Amino acid sequence: MSTPSEESCQLAASLMRRIGPDAEIAKVAEATVATLQDMHVALTPVIGQQGVAALYRRSLHLCATQHPHLASICGSAQAAKGLSSLNAVLAEQSQADGLLFGEVLLTTFYTLLTTLIGPSLTARLLRDVWEPSLSDAPSQDISP
Repeated sequence: MSTPSEESCQLAASLMRRIGPDAEIAKVAEATVATLQDMHVALTPVIGQQGVAALYRRSLHLCATQHPHLASICGSAQAAKGLSSLNAVLAEQSQADGLLFGEVLLTTFYTLLTTLIGPSLTARLLRDVWEPSLSDAPSQDISP
């Protein structure tokens, strides 16, 4: 079983893979939202759409209480209720703040889900979200 710091590192690494080498705020926002959308797809068959939405709202709330400097971002994203609004709110932040919020939000969501269904099932359900797909792997030059 992995420790919370290991999970945080894996989540951050996954987010950085999605962002790519050019970490502009627009890419940070898009990668965060894409990760949340993939989590939604993976979790909906198990906990339903309303369950995923509740986890998302709770994660936003916990981010605001645990990280007061993110409260305005959470409040703005929660007020409009939706991932498109989260994308817009993140895109207005500095690159560092957007990246921090994306990592904190994803880690909070993962941790909350783990408390509900356990670490093993959470890891299994979200494995494809965190691990890079074969199509994302850089091609290797095998020429002599």
